[in-house]
Amino acid sequence: MAKPKDRKGGGLISTGRVAENRRARHDYAIQETFEAGIVLQGTEVKSLRQGRANLSESYAGGKDDELYLFNLHVPEYGNARHFSHETRRPRKLLMRKREIQKLLGAVSRKGMTLVPLSLYFNARGLAKVSIGLGQGKRTVDKRETVKQRDWNRQKQRLLRDKG
Repeated sequence: MAKPKDRKGGGLISTGRVAENRRARHDYAIQETFEAGIVLQGTEVKSLRQGRANLSESYAGGKDDELYLFNLHVPEYGNARHFSHETRRPRKLLMRKREIQKLLGAVSRKGMTLVPLSLYFNARGLAKVSIGLGQGKRTVDKRETVKQRDWNRQKQRLLRDKG
């Protein structure tokens, strides 16, 4: 007979990645990454610990010298009944003032974009967002990236077969 599984935690994520924006590195040339804390409500944290979030359409931007994460979809927590959170509300990002000013300056002067790359819980169990500062790629750049990736794979295959 099989050993009964330990039910402690109930399949919740205590540390590690919750969601990843896979299109971000394809659509943007990321030059620098930053880590930011995120202000969440209780039911949002519980929903994230279940691994339920969608970063694909979200973006970061400034409002009144503060950074916000817009359009992040965190579904309602099932056990919260009617006292749940709004699923796509703007969520404030927590960073040092100097970092915020640097990011907002780059966005306004150089035409850069702030793209959320991943949402995760760190070793202390706090929710963090990895934000990339980058420029949008044109279609030609995307094709060039794909060609380069295919060529690297082909080189690795040739080296592996000969060696």
